[in-house]
Amino acid sequence: MDTNELAEAAAQRFLRYVTFDTQSDADSDTYPSTAKQLELLRALRDELTELGLDDVSMDDHGYVTGTLPPTVDRDVPTIAFFAHVDTAREVSGANVKPNRFRYEGGEIPLGSSGSTIRPDESPELAHHAGHDLITTDGTTLLGADDKAGIAEIMAAVAYLRAHPEIEHGTVKVAFNPDEEIGTGVIHFPVETFGAVAAYTVDGSTAGEVQSETFSGAQVRMTIRGRAIHPGWAKGELVNAIKLAAAVIEKLPKDARSPETTDGREGYVHPVVMRGDSSEMEIVWIARDFENDALDEHIAFLKGIAEEVAATDERCSIDVESTIQYRNMRDTLDKHPEIVDHLDEAVRRVGLEPKRTAIRGGTDGSALTQMGLPTPNIFTGGHDAHSEREWICVEDMGLAAATVVELARIWAE
Repeated sequence: MDTNELAEAAAQRFLRYVTFDTQSDADSDTYPSTAKQLELLRALRDELTELGLDDVSMDDHGYVTGTLPPTVDRDVPTIAFFAHVDTAREVSGANVKPNRFRYEGGEIPLGSSGSTIRPDESPELAHHAGHDLITTDGTTLLGADDKAGIAEIMAAVAYLRAHPEIEHGTVKVAFNPDEEIGTGVIHFPVETFGAVAAYTVDGSTAGEVQSETFSGAQVRMTIRGRAIHPGWAKGELVNAIKLAAAVIEKLPKDARSPETTDGREGYVHPVVMRGDSSEMEIVWIARDFENDALDEHIAFLKGIAEEVAATDERCSIDVESTIQYRNMRDTLDKHPEIVDHLDEAVRRVGLEPKRTAIRGGTDGSALTQMGLPTPNIFTGGHDAHSEREWICVEDMGLAAATVVELARIWAE
């Protein structure tokens, strides 16, 4: 198998996909949360049809699916590969201007933006001198999370379609919206999809095999003060903005936050604050690998809310929490062959598999909970959700080759 051919095929698709603005919106009450995601999903539906897959469709929720028929007569379990089209809210994904170049080491200036990718801030960069990289001009994110996964799946499926001598069973693909806001597969028809195992192609460093994620929750605080004209406010005004500031001030400075934790440490993280002096809302995410620890993080936030609300009887703070996804570890431990096959596929493309835990979530978390065990495959992308996002083209080829090898291994 020619990984260079797969790398080039994936890169060309990726450069096309990143031109679609597919940012999702956590505050939307529609599904998908933004209509613009449907533009890329329709294009992917058409590409799958052109590749000659069976049963290509796009349903009312925007889920695009297709089936690559088997090349063997014997019974082989049906597997699937998933990737999401949406990009994160932190940085704009509109008007992405990708730049592909041969990296020779050192810092990478991003156009005239003033932003720079530095090896000391992105340690994986040191391993890629002499490789082709793709970055942005520093004004947008790149979208490798997860348009790289889409491109790699498409390149692998096209390769399998062009090489019927490779033995494989039925292989399904699925592309979905809204992963970044935690609702990517909430409507996905797992029971009728027909796969016994799936893999999200939504990881990072080449060789990583991920069968464990954070469990995640969203917490919303509604902070109500007491409004009055500021000219007559003495003894009357209770400023909700100041109450929100008091909530934030009670967070520990050296613990329990994304910027102070790593490894298996969880955190609470304010992601949105909005409102005015009469009413404010703070939206948080809470993350931990253990469910009881996640519950403790939620209780911690509720405790802060109670403390601040108690400072003035004229104010109130309501707290609502929602579980977004659970760690997929416990279910995948019951099906070790699914991850073992992924380990073997990584070895066959010339890498040593490295089991890591995702300090985040994937659609695989929800799919696993819904009854479709789904570990995660690397894409070769790094520094997601930032203007400094980058990806290695050679690693994209290795990711696509891993998908091909997985199809072959399941048939063995």
